[in-house]
Amino acid sequence: MLIRLEHSRRGFIVTLIGLVVGFGSVVSAANPQTARAQKFIDAYLAKMRPIEKSAAIAWWNANTSGSEEDFKKKEEAQNRIDAALADPVAFRELKTIREQAGIDDPLVARQIDVLYLSYLEKQVDPLLLREMSARANAVEKAFNVYRAKVDGKELSDNDVRKVMKESKSSEERRKAWEGSKGVGALVEKDLKELARLRNQAASQLGFGNYHQLMMHLAEQDQGQVMKLFDELDELTREPFRKAKAEIDERLAAHCGIKVEELRPWHYHDPFFQESPAVFGADLDAIYEKQDILKLCSTFYSGIELPVDDVIKRSDLFEKAGKSPHAFCTDIDKEGDVRVLANVVPSERWMDTMLHELGHAVYSSKNIPQSVPYIVRDASHILTTEGIAMMFGRLAKNGEWQQAMKIAPTEAEARKKLSDDGARVLRNQLLIFSRWCQVMLRFEKGLYENPDQDLNKLWWDLVEKYQLQHRPDGRNAPDYASKIHIVAAPVYYHNYMMGELFASQLHHAITREVAKSNDPRKVVYVNDPRVGAFLKQKVFAPGRTLSWNQLTKFATGEELNPKAFAADFKP
Repeated sequence: MLIRLEHSRRGFIVTLIGLVVGFGSVVSAANPQTARAQKFIDAYLAKMRPIEKSAAIAWWNANTSGSEEDFKKKEEAQNRIDAALADPVAFRELKTIREQAGIDDPLVARQIDVLYLSYLEKQVDPLLLREMSARANAVEKAFNVYRAKVDGKELSDNDVRKVMKESKSSEERRKAWEGSKGVGALVEKDLKELARLRNQAASQLGFGNYHQLMMHLAEQDQGQVMKLFDELDELTREPFRKAKAEIDERLAAHCGIKVEELRPWHYHDPFFQESPAVFGADLDAIYEKQDILKLCSTFYSGIELPVDDVIKRSDLFEKAGKSPHAFCTDIDKEGDVRVLANVVPSERWMDTMLHELGHAVYSSKNIPQSVPYIVRDASHILTTEGIAMMFGRLAKNGEWQQAMKIAPTEAEARKKLSDDGARVLRNQLLIFSRWCQVMLRFEKGLYENPDQDLNKLWWDLVEKYQLQHRPDGRNAPDYASKIHIVAAPVYYHNYMMGELFASQLHHAITREVAKSNDPRKVVYVNDPRVGAFLKQKVFAPGRTLSWNQLTKFATGEELNPKAFAADFKP
């Protein structure tokens, strides 16, 4: 909880940002409470910076290799961090510093608040922490090495998606889909036990369950988040129903079946979190002969947020044992930023690489080194997801494709592709919003009662919010095949809040940078003003501001769904 900042006036926020970028200081060197807080911070940095860096490297190595030895080192590194943050003597000192008034440096006060949240999570039985880490590590490793098995063959994640996109055989699609879900049965037992352990930890800290705890640690109020998602449900329900009806007709026609026979394996994506490619023009055709990495390099250089150094350090193509997913990580908060990906030339991977490199530019590459280490990070996970999503959306944008000189040369073909891309993006926003409803409400239910019939809970939510029919006669832990539930618990709602942030920020850029009234025409290409705006309005504050303060500072309003609603309308 950040009382000092959440109830501050805007003038205080500007003062805080001024401190970060070097405009001045309000520090009183003689203030004993400030000195005591700074002493704690200095001791923390001396101990934790090298531990955090070694843990980040161990985590990177484990996910790029998949080896037993590297995963063991990753677990050991996490245990060292947990043990340090679990120190009850240090926590008592930190809590006393935080609760006593008198810190007259807002940057020091903010660092104390952030550290308090980090330490609070670990104030549980050390054996419980180690068991939680071991369980999570084992499940994550199972995900990394798992490959779908279909008719005696192993399929990568990209292979599964190719079958689900292209095959006209419902049976072939079903086998690929079920193969991708097979990891759920392997990890179900560990996942349920992990949920119980996490709840036990939350109870020791005075919270009703782990979902409530994680919301608190993320500086969010569970009730407010649920209210926002209820509003999004109302906002998107009918537009989604209409969009899905059109999609369903085309999916059924592709497979030669009736609409009522459609099942989850007909939707191109194993979780129906992306828009199926059913609108005539093949967006993948634009990228199948393109160099995805070169396009990213050219684009980000054009807005003066270069990423060539990130690309050089990254691990970007498929190999055995490596995580089949994609992520960006900041190793040391001093510019060593890397991306793990499994790139193939497709629209999905164009989107993914623009997305992950969006995370990269919103990191210690562009957050000033003058920002103290503890808050030299994105304001919040939803703000960094918002930046990544804002850039990822460009992959479907015909205006962007034309500006990047990769659109078809024929006017009619170019217009059709642009119209189809706009419709896919519009549907994507709707589809993703409904999928996030499932994830948020499932995780809330999971931690409220891990012993309930989770398969039923999962498919009840899928049918309600995504309007999919559950598979006939299937009783398998399909929920457990979503890695985020294990590796990034109580995180997924931030993707949707990030979409709201992305729309709101894009509309601000349209108004204030491009001086335009048409957000759909503003695509940033070769416009260094965009990079300058982001550096000043989003990156520079780091985590000195809470997510809603940053949103207001960058866009003029607190987070709300107005811009998002405008973006998914025809």
